Amino acid sequence: MKKRILITGISGQIGTNLAYNLIDKGFEIFGIDKRQNTWTNDLTTVHQDLSSRYDNFTDGLGCLDYGKVDLVIHLAANAKVHELVEYPTRALDNFMMTFNMIEYCRNNNIPIIYSSTREVYGDIQRYITNEADASFHTTESPYSASKISGEAFLYSYSKCYGLPYICYRFSNVYGRYDNDIERMERVIPLFYEKIKNGEPITIYGEDKVLDFTYVDDCVAGISSGVDKILTGEVQNKTFNLAHGSGNPLRTVADVFQEELGVKADLSFEPSRVGEVTHYVADISSAKKYLGYEPQTDLVNGLRKAAAWYASQSK
Repeated sequence: MKKRILITGISGQIGTNLAYNLIDKGFEIFGIDKRQNTWTNDLTTVHQDLSSRYDNFTDGLGCLDYGKVDLVIHLAANAKVHELVEYPTRALDNFMMTFNMIEYCRNNNIPIIYSSTREVYGDIQRYITNEADASFHTTESPYSASKISGEAFLYSYSKCYGLPYICYRFSNVYGRYDNDIERMERVIPLFYEKIKNGEPITIYGEDKVLDFTYVDDCVAGISSGVDKILTGEVQNKTFNLAHGSGNPLRTVADVFQEELGVKADLSFEPSRVGEVTHYVADISSAKKYLGYEPQTDLVNGLRKAAAWYASQSK
């Protein structure tokens, strides 16, 4: 019998790519999201806002009753750092969504994969960061606080109730299914559109260096974890999922200028409050336990992304 996997945030970039990957591997996939998928109607989705109290759902689904589920992959979150600085209640929503799904898993004896972020390391100018370096002392935005608090609940439920988990800390994932910038501005598809249209671009942080992750690499890491948590081979571990190399944000504009044959109108401003300005991931643990080997560097990933953006505008 097929294993049945629930993906929260299935209408997002990672959720959409991951769902197709796991379907191809023979899993039965369904998702929860409060919005329609911008790119496809193919994925079975329950439209539900998970940020209410766990015991207060009144939409006819009962107390988060989705039938037989073998694994939950919790991706749903409000994810724009500077927006959550402006609207911190969105960070509270993140925490409530995570708490609800952890409680659901506890009550139904289901393992969980949780999506965290490299933001939990803060902006402390670390050039290589491993999983042990994050704590509440390094949270510098409501978004990162919502994620580290979710991790804390995850770890505590493992200790108190034996809940199996894998936690992933993502870093600047980009590529296919990320160009819904009318809903949420992501820097890479936003740069592409502005350069293509001859619009000016503001780069917040001229010296900003980040670890960009092509979406297929991210999905490969998650997919490996799915296999290993279901067999019990890997449980109760936290992994960085990134490329493992740093690149200045300016590189994104440079590559797109070359791909489009257009000179960009660039200006620079200081980084915004709460944003990380330097991060390079230590991915040795993911390599060791998951066999994770990212395949796509930033330049080649941006070329793939540009080709996909171009295909969507035809």
